[in-house]
Amino acid sequence: MLSKTLTVVNPSGLHLRPAGVLSQTSMKFKSDVVIECGEKRIAAKSVLNVMAAGIKCGTKITLICDGEDEEEALKTVSEAIESGLGELS
Repeated sequence: MLSKTLTVVNPSGLHLRPAGVLSQTSMKFKSDVVIECGEKRIAAKSVLNVMAAGIKCGTKITLICDGEDEEEALKTVSEAIESGLGELS
């Protein structure tokens, strides 16, 4: 199990479009991909769960990847979050 603390940089937080990108990116991996935000544990492969969490810009989250391709999953998903999930130019 690997984890990394990140800050959400999307100006409007993880609404539908960035949540969709995050979920699609997470689904490429066999590992479980979980976001911890405060007391919440969110399955990153579920667009609805990510959106329902209401994660805002500037929020610190912990990305947790656990499984056979966890290193690659952590690297790819954390890079996607850090780059704004396609929303920052």
